[in-house]
Amino acid sequence: MAVTLSAATLFPNILGVRRTSTNQFSTRVIPSASPNANVSFCSSRVDFSRRRSDVVAFSAVSGSPDAASLLDSVKVFDLKGNGIPISDLWKDRTAVIAFARHFGCVFCRKRADYLASKKDIMDESGVALVLIGPGSIDQAKSFSEQTKFRGEVYADPSHSSYEALRFVSGITTTFTPKAGLKIIQLYMEGYRQDWKLSFEQDTVSRGGWQQGGIIVAGPGKSNILYIHKDKEAGDDPDIKDILKACCGV
Repeated sequence: MAVTLSAATLFPNILGVRRTSTNQFSTRVIPSASPNANVSFCSSRVDFSRRRSDVVAFSAVSGSPDAASLLDSVKVFDLKGNGIPISDLWKDRTAVIAFARHFGCVFCRKRADYLASKKDIMDESGVALVLIGPGSIDQAKSFSEQTKFRGEVYADPSHSSYEALRFVSGITTTFTPKAGLKIIQLYMEGYRQDWKLSFEQDTVSRGGWQQGGIIVAGPGKSNILYIHKDKEAGDDPDIKDILKACCGV
């Protein structure tokens, strides 16, 4: 089956691109707040060899002493337009939070299904499933209606959560051989980009080059159990790592 997809039709407008450093990488954390924890650094992995229920301050894994306070000041919006401090999403519970590239993104529709396929396991462990996208509340509503996502959906119009978490952004993180092959695969599986959402101002104004990630956090505002930062578009982590962090499975 021959599939021809051009860069112009797969990704939003190149004009007005906001370039940020791409010298960042995926990070996975098995947390511990204990000063006696055995901390080892290997490539992009930070491994605190302690129990999953231990707590690590977010600033300890972000590389910035201001990250925890920056994240605590971030607001996201539910589908009714209510503003919520992002850390309230995991303050009193454990949550798996997926950060989409944008609400029209074909990769993010696959990721939503990828995570929702394990929601029964999460439910059994009392773990919430959340998706946050950089864009408007109306875009979030459209995404929720189109995908029938089984978790909670929130909008981050200011992209402030992405900036606080230092998710990468840039053309070179979007146009990669691996991403190109994966998008062809997704189209063959029946997934489609939503071009209307992709070309709305909230997405185009940022160039559409934002990458996302996944965190597992809570209960407790500073209790970050797991972090994955996408290195490129479509960089999904192993679902087993996520379930181990959130459910101990």
